[in-house]
Order: sequence, then C-alpha cells, then structure tokens
Amino acid sequence: MSDAPFRAGRWIAAALAMLGLAAVLYNVVVDNLPKGEVRKVDGYTPWSEETLLAAESLPLQDGGRIKPLSTYAGFTMLALHGARSMKIEGSSGEIKLKPTAWLLDALFRPQFSIHQPTFRIDNSSALEAIGVKTRGKRDRYSYADIEPGRDKLGELAQTYRPIDSKKRDPIQNQIVDLAANLQMYESLIGYFSFARSGVILRGSGENGGPDKRADVSALMTTAPTIRAQIGHGGGQSMEPRLRDLLEQVLDAANFAKFGLFIIPPSTRETTTWSSAGNSIMDVMSGASKQAETAIEDIKSLETTARSVDDEAAFRKALISSRDRFVERATTRGEYRHVALEAAYYHKNWFLYALVWFLIGTIAALGMWTLGSGRSARVFSWITVAATLAGLAYCTIAIVKRCIIMERPPVGNLYDTVIFIATSVVFFSLLVEWLTRRRFALGIAPIIGTGLIILARRFELGDAKDHMDPLVAVLDSNFWLTTHVITITLGYSAGLLSAFLSAGYILMRGLNLDGEDKDLRRSLTRTVYGMLCFTLFLSLVGTVLGGIWANYSWGRFWGWDPKENGALLIVLWTLSILHARLGGYIRGWGIHLSSLFTAIVVTFSWWHVNFLGVGLHNYGFTAGKNTIWTFYAVISALLIFGFIVRAIEMSRKPAREAGNAASVPSV
Repeated sequence: MSDAPFRAGRWIAAALAMLGLAAVLYNVVVDNLPKGEVRKVDGYTPWSEETLLAAESLPLQDGGRIKPLSTYAGFTMLALHGARSMKIEGSSGEIKLKPTAWLLDALFRPQFSIHQPTFRIDNSSALEAIGVKTRGKRDRYSYADIEPGRDKLGELAQTYRPIDSKKRDPIQNQIVDLAANLQMYESLIGYFSFARSGVILRGSGENGGPDKRADVSALMTTAPTIRAQIGHGGGQSMEPRLRDLLEQVLDAANFAKFGLFIIPPSTRETTTWSSAGNSIMDVMSGASKQAETAIEDIKSLETTARSVDDEAAFRKALISSRDRFVERATTRGEYRHVALEAAYYHKNWFLYALVWFLIGTIAALGMWTLGSGRSARVFSWITVAATLAGLAYCTIAIVKRCIIMERPPVGNLYDTVIFIATSVVFFSLLVEWLTRRRFALGIAPIIGTGLIILARRFELGDAKDHMDPLVAVLDSNFWLTTHVITITLGYSAGLLSAFLSAGYILMRGLNLDGEDKDLRRSLTRTVYGMLCFTLFLSLVGTVLGGIWANYSWGRFWGWDPKENGALLIVLWTLSILHARLGGYIRGWGIHLSSLFTAIVVTFSWWHVNFLGVGLHNYGFTAGKNTIWTFYAVISALLIFGFIVRAIEMSRKPAREAGNAASVPSV
C-alpha cells in the first residue's frame, strides 16, 4: 500500500498544529500590547540597574505577609496596567519599564509617572462617560489623560458601587474598577509628598519674604510640646498658626497612610507594620512607644525622597533606608525569604519554562511530521532536551515558591495550574520512558505550553499575589500535602489520559500511524492505565477531603460543587473501567470516553469556581472564555472521532471481503 496518504496526513496535522499554536501566541501577545504609538514622556531618564536591584529587596507588609517591593510593584502594575512592563519614549529613546522602575517613578518622580500609560481601559465608553477624550475602543491611558474626568468618575463610581457586581453592565464595572485603580495610584504618587514639600511655617518669612518650610520629622520632635499647648488650652482656642500647622501634618500623614507599609515595628509585641503616615500620626498623637525610632525612620525616608535628582545620592539614601528596615525585620525574624522572593520574580522562571516548552512543541511537530529516520530521531532528542529543561524550570520555581510560602505547592487556583502543568509533563515523560513510542513525548511539551499560557492568562486576569497566606480553614500543611496534592495529581492523570486519547483520535482520523496496530494497542493500554491511576488518586483524594471537611466544618460531605465534581470524576472513570471489563467498549470506546474525561476534570477543577457558590471556590475572575473554548474543542474532537469511527465501520465489510485487517468494535 502506498504511504502517500500516511505522509499527507502527517503534513496536514503538522500544518494544523502550527496554525493553532500561532493563533494562541498571537492572541496572547496582541492582548497584552497597547494600541497606538509608544507614549512619549519628556525629559524621562531611566533608573540604573544598581538602583533597581537596591529597591527590589526593600521589605514591606502586604496581603498578610512580608514581601519584597518588587512583588508589590509587579502585582500593582498588573492590576492597573494589565501587564508587567510598558514601553515609553524618554530622553534616550524607547525604554521598557519593569514593575520596580514603574513604582519608583510613581513614588519618587510623579512628574514623569503621571504621563506614563498606566491604566488599561478595555472599553473606552467608560472614559466617554466621564468626558475624557478616547483613542479607539481599548487602549492604555495616563493619569494626566484621565485626571480631567476624575470628579465625574468619582460621582459615577459612588452611584454604581452599591449595585451588585453581577448586575452591573460592563461599562459600570469598568467605571467602578477604574475609580478604585485611580485611588490606589493617587496613594502612590502622593505617598512621599510629606518628604518633598514638608510643612509651611506661616508667618516665618523675614522682611516680607516667603515663609520657611520645615521637615515633618523635625516637627515630630516637638510633638510633646504641641500636645502640651493643645492640652493647656483645652483644645478650644488653639492658636491659628498652630492649627494650620497641625492641619498640614494631618494632610501629609493622610497622603502617606495607605499603600506602602514599609516600617517594621520597634517592639516584638506589635505584628502590624506601619506606613509613613501612621508613624507620623502615632508620634504626633503620643501613641508611639518608640518615638525616637519613628522620627529617625521618617527622617531617613525624607532624605531618600529629596535625593531623587541625583541618582547616586538617591541610591545611597535608599540603601541606607532599606538596610535600616531590613535589620529590624531580620531581628524580628520576618526577612527570611524576602531576598529569595525578589530573586524568584527577577528570574521569571515560568517564562523560561514556556520558551523551552515552545521549542519542544515545535521539535515534536517536526518529529511527528518526519516519521522515522535520522532526522526524526534528531527532532526527538531536541524534544526530550527542551521538555526536560522546561520541566526543570517549573520544578525549581515550584520548590522556591514552597520555601517562600512555607507550605505545600497547591493552595489556590493559580497553584493548581502550574502544579498540573509540571505533573502532567512529568507523567508524560514517564509514560514515554515506559512505552518508547514517541507519542507521549510529543504531547508533553504541548500540554506544558498550553497550561503555562493558561497560568499566565489567569495571573493577568486575577492580578493577585498568589503567595499570600491562605484563609485559616485551608492553612493546614498536613491536609494540603495529602488531600490537595492527591486530588490535583488526579486532575493531572485525567487530563493526560484525555490528551493521549485526543492524539489517538487524530492519529486514526488523519492516518498518521499507517495503521500500526501495535502502536494503537500500546496507546490504548496506556490510556487504560492512566484512567486507573486517575480513579485511584481521585478516590483517595476525595476520601481525604471528606475527612478534612469533617475535621474543619463538622461534616464529611455537604454536596458542595467541588465535592460533587471530585465524585463525578470517580464515577465517570469507574464507569469507563467497568464498561471495559464488561466488554462493552474496546479501543475506540475507551478513547472516546477518555476524551470526555477532559470535560469532567475541567469542570471539577476549574469550572466550579465560576459558579459563585460553595466553600471551595478559589476565585472566579478570569478564564471563563477559555473554559468554553476548551469545551468546544473537546466536543469537536469527540464529533470528529465518532465520524471517523462511523467511516471505518462503513468500510469494514469491504475490508473483510478484501482480507484486510478488521478494526475492533465498540
């Protein structure tokens, strides 16, 4: 028999795969690119690498834990800008701003920051509603662009905020979110206003000259005297200049009250870190137990902010402030993993993993297209090397996250994506090592690519720090290690069995195997084994989850959507295995049923989080469209499989008449 159809099928499959990969990458890249030209910021000069490195490891308290400034900058920029980088045109040409540089601009150089395209607007109708000139339906805008409509934005947000978010239309949600983002940004650009301007001493000018200014830290040293004067007058007849002075201090403290909690407590009894504004008010009100330390803290921050025009002096002052706070945090035992976390985000492990998986995917397509021979073997070794490199990057990243979080690797929805990506690739390589058919090897980097892209998309949509502490009921390392990891590995095994079956269906439909019965039987046995593994892990994980639920909530089972989803996986895989043992399904039946397992697993793992009910919801802010697209693709593959099976059945009598090999029946 001619191998022309065999080769044609391989090239068709490779072309379709490349088109699909290009479509995914195009969607990811285009969705993150701003529209229009790069924004020009007159007079802007970039920060030096030394300054950025010095700033990255500055500790602060956020989200219930101590983290580096770079982490806070990354997720804040992600929430406002929709990406972790932006391009602007400065004095020296085009500049790519990363999160730490962007945050330093907002804090210390607001005159430049307000002209940077910080705010991602997905629907320009929201800006039109507040009277701001727009540029197309979706773009990124600066604070200077939006500021003219700031008052109107506040009025509309106040009107829409009481409405349930699910009942608001998209424009109303965009306005509410934009108002919150604008308020967050204003707290950043105004944070160091106390250091930049100080306070004005009314009537201090000599011979009609301008009034003198004083540092807030200097005024803080006179707090006992000021309080005594207020107490002496009973607070009723305060001298006008003193009242004006206190009002200035209050305004300065309020600007620096929110955002950055960068000042560690001086006493071990206190667990909450302070913002600059809180420290100022604690000293002025007499609430501070270590007033001298607080005054020195504010003085150090003032020196840093006022040195910004000379970057060498600024860097020296910044390092001095950082070391001051680091020393205190280290004494308190709160700086253990800050430097490691700064290095973790600086390295961007999962991006490198994605690059390696992409290389492995392209090599796998080449391996499958060429079939056999020396060239195919070369591509297979490239696939192995690239996939192992991607797996190594994922593994190292997860280990580092575990050290930083001081808990097992899976605790929220983002954790599950990266953990499933890593475990599915590992299982695929293990299957390849056992079978040596180059089928699981080719699937490994494809699955890794898809899941890492999903993780990055989810992180973009959620814009939250997923290493923050878990809620109290989930904060159990024992149950996170036993129940959560077991059930998540069950998801991994189920997805791998489904993707192997998807490959089987495409292979049969496009005649990619040259009717190699040994390969078909090998794949069927592999899928059967993975379904057994899925059942075991899901059953054990579900039972362990029930025990945990009984321990935490006082009931073993509550028909929660997540619990129902886990049970659904168990029942579905049980039905497949029993049908196989009973002889009701064979090759085609196993693979079609296994492919549907992808929908069952995805519903249990991902979709239940969007239902808005139950005790197991990790969050439901990103990924809805991805789910429906995934369901549509799997459904299309199922339909394709049934069509191919029907065609094969229609040809079976002719094949038997011609003494051709028969195809196993369902």
